[in-house]
Amino acid sequence: MKKVAVLGLGIVGSRVRERLIKAGYLVTCWSRTQRGLAGEKNTPKEALEGAELVSIYLKDAPMVREVFEKAKSSLTRGVIVLNHATIDLATTLWLAEQCVAKGCDFIDAPFTGSKNASATGQLLYYTAGDAELVESLSNFLAVTSKGRIHCGKIGAATVIKLATNLISACTMQAMSEALAIAARHGVSPEIFTEAAIRNASGSPLMAMKYPGILKGDFEPHFTMANMWKDSRYALTLAETAGVHLPAITAVSARMGEMCAEGSGELDYSALAKAYEGL
Repeated sequence: MKKVAVLGLGIVGSRVRERLIKAGYLVTCWSRTQRGLAGEKNTPKEALEGAELVSIYLKDAPMVREVFEKAKSSLTRGVIVLNHATIDLATTLWLAEQCVAKGCDFIDAPFTGSKNASATGQLLYYTAGDAELVESLSNFLAVTSKGRIHCGKIGAATVIKLATNLISACTMQAMSEALAIAARHGVSPEIFTEAAIRNASGSPLMAMKYPGILKGDFEPHFTMANMWKDSRYALTLAETAGVHLPAITAVSARMGEMCAEGSGELDYSALAKAYEGL
């Protein structure tokens, strides 16, 4: 039985914790918002004491840096640290350097999937780092996931996660615009949704998000605030690579406006709320 420390008990981290406990792991945890859970510690440093594996599900790069700085004195040689938080590339590389300095192993391991996927063990991990080390954790990762894609050296998984989230954000904006056009011209939203899903442009994202949009249900599975944060990390990647990204630039600005207006904690499908009547 391995002792695992889970840092971050949001939508995904809290459900990962539950699955690990049910699978027989000894789990300690910490979250900025105390939840009164078994194994919950008052500080991240306490949560990491004696841990063999550390799984990070924190909100963003500043929080990852802050929490890791507070907790790293509890790390001992040979501990494996996995970062599952969606952060910028610079922070991923910083984490790797910090782990090397402590004699620990580091795996870059963001994921795709949200509330339902984490509850049912259907996340998909993007992993980067030592391939043999990742393989040695197959059983551990299988508790919370349906599989993984190994992406190469540390940092590659972070880049892939940000790039794929860029697609999701831009797709959601396009879905909202298309539905608005159809509805304003008198087309039934339900009929348009069916047509779009069965079109060549249809996708699992459409099938997942359109039903909620039609009901006005924006319960968060992945919040607008988180998607906006990820869009800004993607724009930083683009800037450093000299790539112009007009689509995500516009969508990021729209999400920023909507977060400022109070939609930040809604699901990012709330991009459709910008169009009255949807």
